[in-house]
Amino acid sequence: MKDRELKLFSGSAHPALAQEIAAFLGVPLGRSHLKRFADTEVSFQIDENIRGTDVFVLQPTCTPVDPNLMELCVMIDAFRRSSAARITAVMPYYGYARQDRKDKPRVPISAKLVANLVSAAGANRILTMDLHKAQIQAFFDIPVDHLFAAPVFIDYLSTRKKEASLTIVSPDAGGVERARAYAKRLGADLAIIDKRRSEDGTAEVMHVVGEVEGRVCIIQDDIVDTAGTLTQSAGALRANGAATVLACAVHGVLSGPAFERIQGSALEKLVVTNTIPPKPEFAESDKLESLSVAPLLGKAIQSIHQETSVSSLFV
Repeated sequence: MKDRELKLFSGSAHPALAQEIAAFLGVPLGRSHLKRFADTEVSFQIDENIRGTDVFVLQPTCTPVDPNLMELCVMIDAFRRSSAARITAVMPYYGYARQDRKDKPRVPISAKLVANLVSAAGANRILTMDLHKAQIQAFFDIPVDHLFAAPVFIDYLSTRKKEASLTIVSPDAGGVERARAYAKRLGADLAIIDKRRSEDGTAEVMHVVGEVEGRVCIIQDDIVDTAGTLTQSAGALRANGAATVLACAVHGVLSGPAFERIQGSALEKLVVTNTIPPKPEFAESDKLESLSVAPLLGKAIQSIHQETSVSSLFV
């Protein structure tokens, strides 16, 4: 769609990130009017002609998840009915991604349901980042560009290499592949937290597999929600002799007691990206830091619009 005009619109979930991406691309944000009726129904109107344009609509489905998801679907429907040539849903954070399989009897696969909803609304393409499980891409029958925040974190962590030997730590067995990729890029060692229930089943016991004594340990994860496992892992690493413990998580959901747990933990710092807008407590804590993924998303949007390869961004 090299001859089509690029239009970038934003929902209400994360206008600050949309502004950053627009500045990177050198385009103005699309003009639209989004509001809610008294009964909380979504009302959306596009305030400019978009016929034949290449539309990108940015809306992470973060807290409040259901209203943000419904906003996204309503906006996509409006773009489709206004004759946009192509609609790409830019979802830096994909809500319901943790419900990606039937691991118990009589439960939904909500990640697939969300894929169906967004596709049925009229999206032609999805741009997202660090899905909880990569196989969620297969829930869509439309193209999915799945970016990784690894380049952003690796640039940040490269400065720590001068301080001491690094060990990248996976907080569970499921995250080993991700942690190994970071360790390889940084030339660091790899460790794994093996979490088991105690014999009487009343507590979780953290076993550290790998060399961490006297080292700078970096816990690498995709999502930090209530921060329970994260802070327990940090305590286990310090108990095993780690000199410093940091954590990097792509999506800082940070709900419930997360901030209190992080403040009282053995973590020196938790670094997240701005795929989700930071909460007010963020500015009050010296243990929290946010890195911007706007340039990464901006490059991907540019490549999709110009129909050039996006694979160079899949690091």
